[in-house]
Amino acid sequence: MAANNYTKKAVHFGAGNIGRGFVACFLHNSGYEVIFADVNADLINALNASPSYKVIEVGSEGTEESTITNYRAINSRTNEEELIQEIATAEVVTCSVGPNILKFIAPVIAKGIDRRSEDLPPVAVIACENAIGATDTLAEYIKDPKNTPSHRLEGYEKRARFANSAIDRIVPAQDPDAGLDVKLEKFYEWVVDRTPFKDMSPPDIKGINWVDNLLPYIERKLYTVNTGHATAAYHGYIRRKSTVYDALQDKDIQEEVKKALENTSHLITQKHGIDEQAQHEYVEKIVRRISNPHLEDAVERVGRAPLRKLSRKERFIGPAAELAEHGKDCSALLDAAEMAFRFQNVEGDEESAELARIMATNKPEDIVKQVCGLNEQEKLFPKVVEVVQRVQADLQDD
Repeated sequence: MAANNYTKKAVHFGAGNIGRGFVACFLHNSGYEVIFADVNADLINALNASPSYKVIEVGSEGTEESTITNYRAINSRTNEEELIQEIATAEVVTCSVGPNILKFIAPVIAKGIDRRSEDLPPVAVIACENAIGATDTLAEYIKDPKNTPSHRLEGYEKRARFANSAIDRIVPAQDPDAGLDVKLEKFYEWVVDRTPFKDMSPPDIKGINWVDNLLPYIERKLYTVNTGHATAAYHGYIRRKSTVYDALQDKDIQEEVKKALENTSHLITQKHGIDEQAQHEYVEKIVRRISNPHLEDAVERVGRAPLRKLSRKERFIGPAAELAEHGKDCSALLDAAEMAFRFQNVEGDEESAELARIMATNKPEDIVKQVCGLNEQEKLFPKVVEVVQRVQADLQDD
């Protein structure tokens, strides 16, 4: 790569489509040199061999392209020492690796933070994952005694600050010949908790909305965008639709998505005091976004990783459990969860194969405990047991 003239540096774990197309784009536009860290050797080599790539934003009003430059890439599996030094001198560390991978990137981040000079400002660590409290989860792994000796935790805030975030941008599967270029929707939202930086300025990243109370933004996004997107995908998959756009042309699936988002909207407005009309308008906007025909978003891509999406804090069980505890309607969320339980043995998706194995070899009650993280004392528990029983019965009939 050409010599870097930027004075700010960010290390980003995960050089995939979200990393290149969303997070790195924001960092680049804010004057950071971006250091990608990944274990995919071919991707690392491609990034280091190319001085630039394009980010293509698509929407009904047309297409816009921007060019990303001033980046490098490090193989985190084979060049750990180099990566530790970059982390030790970076202003920002971000990641988009998937919630299940956080534990694997924590050790090297811990080493970088431990080596950081206290003469430098604390590094800002921001996990950009579709999960509630992902940065907190990453921080727990980093501060685990296996990764950071307990005596080094004293004064840790002088070396690192951890800020949770909520990200929202649809990045569909890319064209096979796209290379490093990334196509995504024009809409975006990146909201980050400001409270870890009360005694200092947060990182200067254009496009971030810094807030003092992140939870309403996280839950509104997860329980509207992700719930709606996955509901359309799972119902669409069962009805043999090819894309989310195709699914949402089906009036029955439209109605399923509408009812699921009515369930979650009730929770969001009551729990967080969000105005009902404002939430209604947000839902309408989200449905338009996930219906974008230019994204060509396959239902298999959106539905992948059903075990994670059926877990306790995720898009179906999370809001349904809260609604059930208060005696409120969560029936459409249960219908969507049922479609997720039927998302089995989908080509290219390991979790769907594991889900099929779990469903074939366990009792319904044990499945609900294992997959959904629910216990028998929760009001939602018997409702999900009924869902699992129904799916198992249908599978036996087949």
